[in-house]
Amino acid sequence: MKIYTRGGDKGKTSLFSGERVLKNSPQVEAYGDLDELNSAIGMIPAAFEREDAAAEQELTEIQKHLMTAGAWLSVVPGSTASESLPEFSVTPAEALERAIDRMEADLSPLRHFILPGGHSSAAAAHLSRTVCRRAERRLVGLTQSLPAQAAPSYKNILIYLNRLSDYLFVLARHCNRIHGLEDILWIP
Repeated sequence: MKIYTRGGDKGKTSLFSGERVLKNSPQVEAYGDLDELNSAIGMIPAAFEREDAAAEQELTEIQKHLMTAGAWLSVVPGSTASESLPEFSVTPAEALERAIDRMEADLSPLRHFILPGGHSSAAAAHLSRTVCRRAERRLVGLTQSLPAQAAPSYKNILIYLNRLSDYLFVLARHCNRIHGLEDILWIP
């Protein structure tokens, strides 16, 4: 199979459900942000200097959930293609909450804003967090025009992205801690 098809040379692409749309359509923009987020998240464990099996496993699961979310965003709601997708439930967001609680138990209370940075893995987590927030904003815009039958999975994807940005913030602090660095406080 060739990687190039020439099908997108005129600025259109095919959704998973078969429809041809412009590459800058709201749906393509939304799942494109998830793809970018997934790639940014892949940089986090690549920067680890100390083994963190729990975080590495969580990040792999997050990437899998983002692929499922991207699949949901790449179909026309209510299409027959959406029937083949696994439901995106609230369970992944709940797993993120447990991971946040686990990491926060070892972190000092936060009394100031912090600047993104520190260890390279923390910087990658902060960058991922900002991409996640953009993806969340894009999805909010996209959901304004969706029919009601799209609501359950899209709603849960939105919850997931909101929780994921929280997870990535705490992960950044965790990465600094395990690598022996202090968070950079912003004190105006």
